[in-house]
Amino acid sequence: MPAAAAPPDADLLVAFLNTVDLETGRDELVDPAAWARWALAHDLPAAGGHATALALRDALRRSAAGDAPVDLTVPVDAGIIDGAPAATAADASGAIALAAVRLVVAGEWPRLKLCASPTCRWAFHDASRNRSRTWCSMDVCGNRAKARTFRSRARSQSD
Repeated sequence: MPAAAAPPDADLLVAFLNTVDLETGRDELVDPAAWARWALAHDLPAAGGHATALALRDALRRSAAGDAPVDLTVPVDAGIIDGAPAATAADASGAIALAAVRLVVAGEWPRLKLCASPTCRWAFHDASRNRSRTWCSMDVCGNRAKARTFRSRARSQSD
């Protein structure tokens, strides 16, 4: 049975969190113009503050990793739209923060994880039934970890 598709909010957050690649040092949000291009490419409202986006990315990555929380406030608007309560954001950082809040409300936040490989830390949505996925990819990081464990065990048995 194939894994369920990630909710659109999870896809947006994974894309946002993966704008920095710790293994290569590449950062898609290197400057305000790059941030504006990224927001536009993801159909988000005007990009807003670059520094806020970087702080939000760091705070969300820390939260997804289960690290010490970082307090950060991103402005959003709440009100009644078309007769129903709704929240909107004036800029891309607010839209991303709202996506994170919707994942929390839907019970999906614990499924947003960072790869267990210390050199990778790529974000992914864990769609496994028991929420036990550890690596971004079994083909890459998972395979490396299992191969290391196998080699270590083989060495200790040969000693």
